[in-house]
Formats: sequence, structure tokens, C-alpha cells
Amino acid sequence: MLTEEDARRLVLAEIDTMRGRAEYDLQIHRVEALPFGWIFYWGAVRDGRRPLLGGNGPFLVDRENERLIGLPTHTPVSHQIADYERRLRRESHARNLAAKQAAQQRGTPAPGPA
Repeated sequence: MLTEEDARRLVLAEIDTMRGRAEYDLQIHRVEALPFGWIFYWGAVRDGRRPLLGGNGPFLVDRENERLIGLPTHTPVSHQIADYERRLRRESHARNLAAKQAAQQRGTPAPGPA
């Protein structure tokens, strides 16, 4: 399980891969905590100002499975968070179903919800 500081390091490493393509300093501007992780908003800084930078969608970091997902800028972040939460529920349901089926095949009680 990631801490916010671990997640920050992942995001900064990803931003570092983009530094050669930008003529500005790139840094994290804001972090939003979510029930499952964080959203890191980032962008350019030059002479204390924040010039517009295209294609710098925020990063979603999931604390449980350590996913780092770059979010596109063409869809509102709130919609993308809702989509990701639905994905997590589907994955959890699929894991629970697989565990129940495996337990039935072994003839043992299935584990409780994850």
C-alpha cells in the first residue's frame, strides 16, 4: 500500500521523463485526496508564473494496487474518477466471484468480501 509520499515520488518520476520536452520547470501544483488514492495536478512554472502547458492532465494514483494513471484533459476529472471507481467495483466483484467459484470447486467455504 502506497503512502502519499510514495505516490508523489511516482508522479515526480513520471514528470521527470517529460522534462526534456518542456522549456519550463515541471512540478506538482496540487494534490487531492480520494478514498482510494490521490489526484496529482501538475504543470509548468517559469519565473514564478504558471504558463499554459498542453497535455498535462493530472495523474491518478491508486494506493492499494499502486497504479499510476495519466488522465486526459478532454474529460472532466470528476467523470474520470467516477469511471475509475466503477472499474474498482467491477474488479472487486470479479475477484470475489472467482474466489467463490474456487471455493466451491474445493468444497470449502468462500472467503468474505475483500
